[in-house]
Amino acid sequence: MFQRPACFPKKADLKKEIRAGITIFLTMSYIIFVNPLILSEAGIPYDGAIFATCIASAVATLIMGLYAGYPFALAPGMGLNAYFTYGVVKGMGYSWQTALGAVFIEGLLFIFFTILGLRRRLISSIPESIRIATPVGIGLFIAFIGMKNAGFIKASPDTFVTLGDLSKEGPLLSFIGLIISSFLIAKDIKGAIFLGIISVTALSAISGYVSFPERIFSFPKPSSFLKLDLSGIGEIFFWKAVLAFLFVDMFDTIGSITALGELGGFSKDGVLERMDQALMSDAIGTTVGALLGTSTVTTYIESSTGIAEGGRTGITAIVVSFLFLLSCFFSPLVKIVPKEATAPALILVGLFMCSRAKDIPWDDITEAFPAFLTLFLMPFTYSIANGLAAGFICYPVLKLLTGRWKEVPLSLWFISFLFFIHFL
Repeated sequence: MFQRPACFPKKADLKKEIRAGITIFLTMSYIIFVNPLILSEAGIPYDGAIFATCIASAVATLIMGLYAGYPFALAPGMGLNAYFTYGVVKGMGYSWQTALGAVFIEGLLFIFFTILGLRRRLISSIPESIRIATPVGIGLFIAFIGMKNAGFIKASPDTFVTLGDLSKEGPLLSFIGLIISSFLIAKDIKGAIFLGIISVTALSAISGYVSFPERIFSFPKPSSFLKLDLSGIGEIFFWKAVLAFLFVDMFDTIGSITALGELGGFSKDGVLERMDQALMSDAIGTTVGALLGTSTVTTYIESSTGIAEGGRTGITAIVVSFLFLLSCFFSPLVKIVPKEATAPALILVGLFMCSRAKDIPWDDITEAFPAFLTLFLMPFTYSIANGLAAGFICYPVLKLLTGRWKEVPLSLWFISFLFFIHFL
């Protein structure tokens, strides 16, 4: 007998679902501007990055809506795109094509882990303190990059980093963007970050800092499509990148899905119904995104805005998917957005990601110190992988020395050993 799809329940309020979808899109649409700027620094063609960002987001979110039936939206993850550019390409010296290859392999591993149910088991072996510290560290990392792009800070031969020249037009525009976005957030205006980006872009165009586009409509240019390179698959550093993408995406996805499940009342006894379908949507999104030419795709916590608006089904996600697809045809508007307009978005997203620092058990040094190393080393070594490695190595060693080795699962010892070999 035919069964009604999970995304089309009988009691769905279509008006609420559509409104929720529009709300989510406005809240997270800053990724359309921010992601291409970050990926273009790795060498990915800007037009190709716009195409990949919009299409990967549309495809992954559509799968989430149709297959998992949840009002969750997906897009290239903040922090993961930073690791892609500054960690793998600029840090390790790999080409962006090889970095896309690492993302592709990570996506395939996620699909494999999800089918076997290993993804859930692996997550359960990660210490809660490090799980909490990971998004905090990524938030600090993202905010640091935002401060740099805004011109608020700059390199110094004496102190490594110092205050930038705030008298220039760029830092002033970014400061205005921060104030506008912060004010709108305080007033609970939907799409506050997006509106901040638009406001600064408009000011930049009016002041002559950027030029108005000759046209607003353009056909997509998939210049990064199928450009991934798997030739480095036999090298250990390639797999280091794969593991780093794997861990960060895992924490980000599970954390976001769990939080959204609780907020929307989709969980029973703390477990999300159709968890495997939601995880599979994320995994397929990452794999497809790598083929299109973007960094890891993940579930966005900004989906909470749509849930707050009454979104309860996959119809909400389908609406978000359609809006991402539509955005792909307006790349000339995206291309005039300066980095000074997106810098406030990076800083504020970093701020939001740091909010869970209060949940780290600071009174237990065996938990607090590995968590601190994790969140501290990410921004200050310009590497998410280094922060994760330090936390994973330190945690079991401290537990062993304090006689609490039974608190460390066998799988965590294995992960720690892999990171230790990497450092050696």
